[in-house]
Amino acid sequence: MHGRMMTKALTVSSLIAHSARYHGTGEVVSVETAGGVERTNWRAIEANARRLASALERLGIGQTERCATLAWNNRRHLEIYFGVAGAGMVCHTINPRLFSEQLIYIMNHAEDRVLFLDRTFLPVVAALRPRLETVRHFVLMEPRDDEAAAAFDGLRFYDELLGEGAESYEWPDLDENAPSNLCYTSGTTGHPKGVEYTHRTTVLHTLGSNQPDGIGLSARDTVLAVVPMFHVNAWGVPYIAAAVGAKLVLPGPNPDGEALIGLIDAEKVTLALGVPTIWMGLLSALERTGSRIESLKRTVVGGSALPKVMIPAFRDGYGVDLVHAWGMTETSPLGTMNQLLQRHDAMSVRERQRIREGQGRPPYGVELRIVDDAGAVLAEDGKTQGRLQIRGHWVIDSYFKAGESALTDDGWFDTGDVATIDPDGYMVVRDRAKDIIKSGGEWISTVELEDIAMTHPAIASAAAIAARHPEWDERPVLIAVRRPGSAVSEQEILDHFTGKVARWQEPDAVVFVDQLPLGGTGKVLKTKLREDYGGILL
Repeated sequence: MHGRMMTKALTVSSLIAHSARYHGTGEVVSVETAGGVERTNWRAIEANARRLASALERLGIGQTERCATLAWNNRRHLEIYFGVAGAGMVCHTINPRLFSEQLIYIMNHAEDRVLFLDRTFLPVVAALRPRLETVRHFVLMEPRDDEAAAAFDGLRFYDELLGEGAESYEWPDLDENAPSNLCYTSGTTGHPKGVEYTHRTTVLHTLGSNQPDGIGLSARDTVLAVVPMFHVNAWGVPYIAAAVGAKLVLPGPNPDGEALIGLIDAEKVTLALGVPTIWMGLLSALERTGSRIESLKRTVVGGSALPKVMIPAFRDGYGVDLVHAWGMTETSPLGTMNQLLQRHDAMSVRERQRIREGQGRPPYGVELRIVDDAGAVLAEDGKTQGRLQIRGHWVIDSYFKAGESALTDDGWFDTGDVATIDPDGYMVVRDRAKDIIKSGGEWISTVELEDIAMTHPAIASAAAIAARHPEWDERPVLIAVRRPGSAVSEQEILDHFTGKVARWQEPDAVVFVDQLPLGGTGKVLKTKLREDYGGILL
């Protein structure tokens, strides 16, 4: 007879239970919404998560029912992550930067039963409340506040709710394929779509994305999660930090450059994660303050392509390794991470940087391929461009309540990106399929044009779009933000492209604006730019 191994369900509660038991004194530092810094540890986080789970059960919330959050990165939000999912309910993090109609749609579509909210969002929720069809309990993430209670009928208070829970609560045995979390896409076109993760996919993503060639977090690290906790579960960082017992720093509602410098220096942060706009703001703040952020060794950048000039700026100026990553709500999110191979050590700094400018290679657990419009698989030679598709252990099968599969007939998810893949598996996103410019039948990458624009010292940020053209169908136009004090002209920026791309790929025009429109996840809203400037060449 063959021997057998234990079978133990992969659950979110197992992550926080492990952290409480083996890393109980590990610090969690939280910048509170009302101001001030709170210090706690993993043991206390788990104890409060258990009290919360118990209290929600006493409210009559059943397993698989959704409990929503409108909240910043803070200690109470972290406890909700584990308490809700650990009890078998579904933690539904909502992006508060979405439009009111989208917020109403999302909460009604999800059939949320409980809404946890930070004080920032109390006026918003009060206005939306009459149109929320299923929410029965509104919980302000603070101690009791009589003024808030008087202004919002039936408002509950998080700290009081915890007091109603039992300290002796035991995590239930759950099916690892039961849902644990729900996140909606940003919904730039049509209604947002829900992606429901399971305990199994969440734990596998935690393990798979934290390999040495991935995020590579350990108990010796202090990690600053600048990526919002409402954005794809903060890229899984709360789960990874719990699994390894890392010190976790949550920056609260205002993670601007100066605030981040203060946290990095005060808490000796070694790793930080966020979108490119965060790191651009940090660079500007570093120039103003003179801080050297000496503890910081790595930053992980995702959400959108990072300007190439940022890599040497951080490396040469501050000794910080900028690591590109790529993923989506539909991929939990990690799909690739740009770590080098051993043989790359023999290359020059510039050659290594050229590799690091792409999005990287997939960790164990996911696979990538590129296909043409007919679905034929294309060569992975680093040059051939195609539609990027992915499959793996933490990739979507179907959207929440959609029923039908979101996959191709042969089981891959089409990301909507146009990319190349080289023989080593390094992937470079050339553009979003909906953003790439088709001029006279030839493709022009908006990402490449934006990178070139960002190398000009007078440009703070830039976005390239397709503008309609009577002869060539589409032509590139650059929408740019000048650096403070700069008076750089359109012609100077157009001249900056000479010799860097083919002549026919250069922008036809430059439009200067005060700021670029950003969506709820910090990405530039190119749909808005195309609406405003798509006819500028006609």
